[in-house]
Amino acid sequence: MSLYQRINEQQGGQPGQPGQAVPPAGPPAKTPPTGGAAGGAPGGTPGRTHAQPAPTAQPPRRDPALNELRHRIHQQLIDELGPILFDRRLSEQDLRRRVHEQLHAAIAAERVPLSAADKAQLIQDVSDDILGYGPIDKLLRDEDVTEVMVNGPDLVFVERSGKLTKDNSIRFIDGDHVRRVIDKIVSEVGRRIDESTPMVDARLPDGSRVNAVISPLSIGGPFLTIRKFAADPLQIDDLIRFGSVNAHAARFLQACIVGRLNVIVAGGTGTGKTTMLNVLSSFIPEDERIITVEDAKELQLHQEHVLCMESRPPNVEGRGEVTIRDLVKNCLRMRPDRIVVGECRSGEALDMLQAMNTGHDGSLTTVHANSPRDTLARLETLVLMAGFDLPVRAIREQMASAIDVIVQLSRLRDGTRRVTHITEVQGMEGDVITLQDVFLFDFGAGVDENGRYRGQLQATGVRPKFAEKLADQGIRLGPEVFARDGGRKAVTGR
Repeated sequence: MSLYQRINEQQGGQPGQPGQAVPPAGPPAKTPPTGGAAGGAPGGTPGRTHAQPAPTAQPPRRDPALNELRHRIHQQLIDELGPILFDRRLSEQDLRRRVHEQLHAAIAAERVPLSAADKAQLIQDVSDDILGYGPIDKLLRDEDVTEVMVNGPDLVFVERSGKLTKDNSIRFIDGDHVRRVIDKIVSEVGRRIDESTPMVDARLPDGSRVNAVISPLSIGGPFLTIRKFAADPLQIDDLIRFGSVNAHAARFLQACIVGRLNVIVAGGTGTGKTTMLNVLSSFIPEDERIITVEDAKELQLHQEHVLCMESRPPNVEGRGEVTIRDLVKNCLRMRPDRIVVGECRSGEALDMLQAMNTGHDGSLTTVHANSPRDTLARLETLVLMAGFDLPVRAIREQMASAIDVIVQLSRLRDGTRRVTHITEVQGMEGDVITLQDVFLFDFGAGVDENGRYRGQLQATGVRPKFAEKLADQGIRLGPEVFARDGGRKAVTGR
């Protein structure tokens, strides 16, 4: 006898949901998942039939009555515990103990015959919903997972080691279940998501970045994307071990930060710009006043004198918005030694350039761009978005005098994230900003039998012009830092 039938018998034959028919004793019929597992058994056609699923298909859904019981107990615990769930005076152990006590009492009060496995799974699921983030909670605890992508209640993808895979073990009850998880995440940081504002950027308590999209913009269920950040932020030694940079490039970047050079970190989506910005920020001396400006707080600086500011979206009435640009303007009045902007994506680029040119040396920010030359073109476009009709030459002169170094990152085909360029901005020649590559990634080394790039970041043999400025501050870079590795000829100027 199925669980559904047992529950109906116990409750007098009344179905858990109106209009639901009693399913047969076997697993409930389900629509074959979209894009089934690759390499399935022959005959696994996409036609909708009542045949048994192929051996590689996803595990069947749990009985709908168990889902109904889970939802009912969940709502009961929310009603009973109420504000206790958000009482910061309770420790995590005390809160978890009280939730488990109420959970066991609620299950006993239901008087539903459950097997030991069903009861354990029910307790785990409800605990994750109340204390964590539902089915994805275990993915967030998995240190190997770097990104979680919920494409609806039945489709969850994860990124491990730079590769995307579908996780067949994770499944939400329905779209409303996904929505409840989204609402819990955004409410914790004072954001909102509804039909009038169906998109939101938020963060988890550990700093992980969250983006959510709901109906009517999302088709097929709410979409949730979480980019995880390690509880222990990566340091420069980790990047050297991963092969993202080499020791000489790391020494060079450290000298640039300590020497108060203005640095732009550029790259595409998911290339590791925020991680690199966090690593570079760790080189800032402890005795300097640092102000960070971000859309959603992601940077994890360990210095003591750090002030973190976060933008604010408009309220329900469309008022009260505080943009990145407003925060950059305000932080200039807060006596900063360093200004770190999480990302320039609009008119704040103009304010950032002016800050770099008016005594706030050592500022850091990131930009979406595919090459150092594209970074300058992108910044030029962003400055024009500030709403001022500035001559192009004036903008380029501002950039040439403000920016010292561009650190370019790329996500390669093998899934690794590498620094591909460390480029000096030398100045203007006519109407063109001249660039000089100090370090370049060696793509000519090819790939190994596993498809991983053999190349490393190598010095081009050119000593940057600002090396003398660093030497005047007592920061000396020996000739070994700029020595060309391996004798491979590299392009040194563009």
